[in-house]
Parts: sequence; structure tokens; C-alpha cells
Amino acid sequence: MRSLKVRFALLLGSSALLVVLAAAGALWSIAATESTLDRTLAAQHRLELLAELSGRLTQFGLAALETVGGSEAQPEAFSIARTNVDRALTAVDEALAATIVATSDPLDRTQYAARTRPMSQIRAARVILDRQVSQIERQLDPEARKNGIKGALNGFGAMTGQPLSFLIEAERRTMVLGSEQARALSQRLRLAAGAAVLVAFGIVFVLYRSVTRPTLARIAAIRKAAGAVGGGELDTRLSVATRDELGLLVANFNRMAARLSRREGRLAADRAALEDTVEARTADLRAANARLEAVDRSRRRFFADVSHELRTPLTVILGECDLAARQAGRSVDYGPVFATIRKRAQRLKLRVEDLLRVARSESGQIELDRRAVSAVSILAEAVDNATSEAARRRVALDLEPGARDCEVLADREWLRQVVESLIDNALRHAAGATRVTVALRAEAAAPGAAIITISDDGPGFGASEAELFERFRRGDRPAETGFGIGLALARWVIEHHDGTIRLGRGEGGRGARVTLTLPSLDLADLENQGRDTRESAA
Repeated sequence: MRSLKVRFALLLGSSALLVVLAAAGALWSIAATESTLDRTLAAQHRLELLAELSGRLTQFGLAALETVGGSEAQPEAFSIARTNVDRALTAVDEALAATIVATSDPLDRTQYAARTRPMSQIRAARVILDRQVSQIERQLDPEARKNGIKGALNGFGAMTGQPLSFLIEAERRTMVLGSEQARALSQRLRLAAGAAVLVAFGIVFVLYRSVTRPTLARIAAIRKAAGAVGGGELDTRLSVATRDELGLLVANFNRMAARLSRREGRLAADRAALEDTVEARTADLRAANARLEAVDRSRRRFFADVSHELRTPLTVILGECDLAARQAGRSVDYGPVFATIRKRAQRLKLRVEDLLRVARSESGQIELDRRAVSAVSILAEAVDNATSEAARRRVALDLEPGARDCEVLADREWLRQVVESLIDNALRHAAGATRVTVALRAEAAAPGAAIITISDDGPGFGASEAELFERFRRGDRPAETGFGIGLALARWVIEHHDGTIRLGRGEGGRGARVTLTLPSLDLADLENQGRDTRESAA
């Protein structure tokens, strides 16, 4: 046998055959044992029914004797006793009929059928005694009634005693025969089990010597060789003795050992390349740490700026308050003092509101109330609010509403604050700027979009767009101190309006420009829809 499949198939087939034979023997033993037990239990049940019948017949005779004696309650007792005897006879007949139906042996069926004749005699004796009692009750002479019932009971006993004894003896012999058969069956099963065990051990021993032991020896050799290869002995080889599955496995093992030996030479080169990669990644990590240090410096600078921005207005406010307190009771014009206090307090309020907006945007607590609003009206309001600051800085602030207005689905207050913040950035950080322009246009190249631009003629942005959009990050040439949160907050608001914000150069490459692109609602379509609605209502 050159194939392990054939060997293991033979092993499995033999095991399955042994299991099938053992199962068949167990089933036959169980069936034989159940048959013997059923016959014995049925005989015991019939014997119990016959014992009950004997007692019912005795009660029937006593009831007949009491009935003839003349008691008032005796006729009812005699009727009950007669009914009980009939029930007991019916139970015995049913048990015999069930036994005859259950057995398949013709001899057993004949023997059980022969037992129906004694039962007929007992039933006839019950009927005869019943008739005799009826006849004796008609006699008036007590002595004659006494002699009559005595003769009737003697005849009843003679007719029922012998058949009942025959039936009881037959059932007892059946029980004894069942016990003997059970013992004989047990002895045969023990002998058969011993023989089956010997045969099974013999088959298992033969299969072990011919199939299992050689296979296990070859597997042990392969395991030992695998352990040697795992220990670094890559020159280990096995001899291919057979052409079965284990032979193929040995050949594959030899090829694997050869490949491992060849790959070990390449492993050193791979290890060197890996070290180079680790070194490069280490350099990247150092660069990342440097960036983190820069971010940390930006954070520290932010807190320093916060303290400066909050401390300076408070110092001025407290100084003006002290000055006013020292001049209390004098006829002094406090208008300039209050104007200074209001100006510094307003600036402090704006800085605190900026910080609050940043904190709320980072925690996601801002809820936008987006409605259809006019873009021109928002830009006009923002320009109007920043006009005084532009005049103070001597910078011209212009609004170019474009050819037509655009409606956008936006939160009016947040969009206005974004535009005002961008205008304020242009006024404060565009050193040397003389003009800031806020423009609105709707281009044909981008249908359904409203484009808002805030541009100046200053020096432009001093850092990249990605850096300026970081929180707390400011340009390289800040004209005034600030928090570096305006552009970051503007991008957060615009993106939540499904728009985009971009930084770039102004016209001619001079100055800075911030471009906001927002989805717009077509005014012509809205007017047509409103006209159709009014016409439908009319």
C-alpha cells in the first residue's frame, strides 16, 4: 500500500466495521432482553389479574350467601360483587388477547389460546350461581334456602377452583421459564462479548503493526528534523523512502530547508535596510517633536498675548477711574474719560467674545440658525459697522455689491461676524494699506454660488495658507497683537455653511485677498415660485 489514504481508509473501515458489529450485537441483545422481560412482566401482570379475580369470586360467593340470608342491603352488595367479577374477567381476557397479538411464535399463540377455555368455565360458573341465587330467593322455607345456597356455593367452588388453579399455575410456569431464558441469554451475551473483545484486539493489533507504527515513526523523524531546522541547522535533509503522502511531505521539507538556507543570506541585507528605515523614521519623529515644540511655543505666546490684551485695557480703565475719583467734586468734563473707558472696555469685550466663540466652536455647542438672507444686506451691515474703525486708521473701505444680489442659506449673525472679523484683520494687519474692498459676485462659471471677497493693497500674507488657518497662529508681520483665531473661526463657520474659504493675492499680485464661496439661492427662481404661488392662490 503506497498511499496513506488507502491505509487510513482501511483503518477507518475496520474501525467502522467493528463499531457496526458492536452496535448490531448491542441492538440484538437489547431486543432479546426486552422480549424476555416483556414476556416475564406480562406473565406477572396476568398473575396479578388472576389473583384479583380469585378475590372477586370469593366476594361474589359471600355476597350470594348474604343475599339468600334475607338482609335488606344484601341485593345491592350482590350486584356490586357481580359487576366486580365481570370487570376482573374482562381484564384477564384483554391481557390474554394482548399477549396473543404480541407474540409471533405459533406454539405460544396456541398455549395462550388454550387458556381462554378455563376463563369461559369461570364465566359460566358466575352465570349459573347468579341464576341459582335468583331461584333460591323465591323459596319461602328457610331450611330449603339454606340447603339450596349451600349446594350452589359448592358447585360454584367446584366449577371455578380447578380452572383458576390451572391458569395461575400456567402463568407461574411462564414466569419461571422467562427467568431461565433471561439467565441463559445473559450467559450467551457474556460469551459473545468476550469473543468480540478478543477479535477487536486482534484487528487493532494487526492494524497498529501494519499502518500506525510505521506512520508514527516517519512522523517522529520529520518532527526531529523540523526541530533541527528551527535550531539553525539548515543543512538538515531527510531521505525520501516512499512515494506516498509522507514522501511528498519529506520532499517539500527538504525544499523548504534549502529555501531557508538561501533566504538566510538575504536576511542580513533586509536587516540592514530595516535599520536604515528605522533611522529615517527616527528622523521623522524628531521633526514631529520639533513641530510639537513649535506648537507649544505658539501656545505659550498665545497665553502671553491674552494676558497682555486683557491687562492693557484693564490698566487704562482702572487709571481713568482713579483719575475721575481724584477729581470728584470738581467741575470737570468726564466725557473724554468715559469715552476712553468705553473704548477700552469695548476692545476687551471683543477679545473675550473671540475667545468664547473659539471655545464654543471647538466643543460643538454652536447651533446655526440658517435662513434665506440677502448677501448684499449682510455685507452692507458689516461694512457699516467697520466704517468708523477704517476712518480712524485712514483706510478707504468700499463695498462692491455686484450686478445682482444673491440669497444664501446662512445664519445672518455668524456670517456678518465672519465678514467683520476679516475686515478687522485687513485693517489691523495690512501695514501701509490704503484701501479695503468688500465685493460680491455670482459668476457664470460657478452657478449656484455666491462669491464674497475681502481684499486690500497691503503687503499680503506672510505665511502659508495652512499655517494661517491654524488656531493661535499669526503671520510673520503682525502689525498689532492678536490671538490668531480670526481665520480659524471663519473657516469653521464657512465650512458649516457648506462653503469654502481661500487665501490669496489681490489683483496684480499686490495685497491680500480672502475669498468666501457659499451656496446661493437663485433669486429669479424664487421670484417665479412666488409668482406661481400667488397665481394658484388667486
